[in-house]
Amino acid sequence: MTPNAIKSASVTPAEEARPLWQRFDRWWLLFVGAVVIAAVLITQEPDPYRRIFVFLQDGIRVTLSITVVSFLFILLAGLIGGLGRVAKNPIVNGIASIYVEVIRGIPLLVQLLFIYYASPILLQDLGVRLVGIWPTFGAMLINIKLNPFGAAVVGLTICYGAYVSEIFRAGIESIPKGQMEAARSLGMNYFQAMRYVILPQAVRVILPPLGNEFVALLKDSSLVSVVAVADMTRRGREFMAFTFMPLETWMMVALLYLVMTLFFARVVAYIERETSFVR
Repeated sequence: MTPNAIKSASVTPAEEARPLWQRFDRWWLLFVGAVVIAAVLITQEPDPYRRIFVFLQDGIRVTLSITVVSFLFILLAGLIGGLGRVAKNPIVNGIASIYVEVIRGIPLLVQLLFIYYASPILLQDLGVRLVGIWPTFGAMLINIKLNPFGAAVVGLTICYGAYVSEIFRAGIESIPKGQMEAARSLGMNYFQAMRYVILPQAVRVILPPLGNEFVALLKDSSLVSVVAVADMTRRGREFMAFTFMPLETWMMVALLYLVMTLFFARVVAYIERETSFVR
C-alpha cells in the first residue's frame, strides 16, 4: 500500500464529509491568542516587556537547545531501557528494572543537584584511589569539572529515560507475540525481528506518549536553572534581581513558556493524527 493510500485510509468518509472549519484543530487558536498577547505587550509596552523579551532571547535558545539535545539522548536511553525490560535474560531485565524503579522514585530536581554538586566529589574520590594504579585516568578524575549544560543534559536524560523506557516497553508488549514468532520462523534473529518487525509497528503506539514527554520535558527544563544553566527561567531571575519587577518578569516568562508548549503540543497532535492508521 502506497503512503498516499495509507493516508487516505486513515481518514474515514465521515471525516472527509465534514467542512474544513470543523476539521481544523481549534486549539491552534489558543496558541495564536498567546502569541498575540505577547506581541501586544512587547509592542505596546516596550518598557518593561520589550526589555524583558530581549533579555530572555538567549535563555530561550538555551531552553530549546537543552530540550532537543536531551530528548535525543532520552530516546536512546528509553529504547535501551525498554528493550532491557522485555529481555528474557534475567540479568539484563533486572538491571533495566532496577534503573527504572530507582530513578522514577527520585525527584528530577534532586537528581540534577546530585549530578552537578555531588557526583564530582565521588569522581574525584575515585580518582584519588586510582591514581596509583592508573595515573592518567586518576588525574583526569581528580581534576574533573562538570559543564552546567552537560550536567543538565545528563540529569534530564537519566530521569526521563526511565519514564520513556516504560513507554517503549508498553509499545513493544502491545504487539502480538505471533509477530515475533513469525519473524523468527523466517530466519531473523532477535535483534533483526525487533528492528524490522516489532519496533516499526510499535511506533504508532509509542509516538503519542513520546510527544507528551517532549512537552513535559520542555517545561521541566526550567529546573536546570538550579545548576547554573542560563535558560529562560534563570535569565528571568537575573532580570528580576536587578530591576525588582517580579510581576512583569514572570508574566513574560510564563507567557513565553506557554507559547512554546502550545506550539509543540499542537505539532504532536498533528503527527499523532497523521500516523494513526487504520489497523
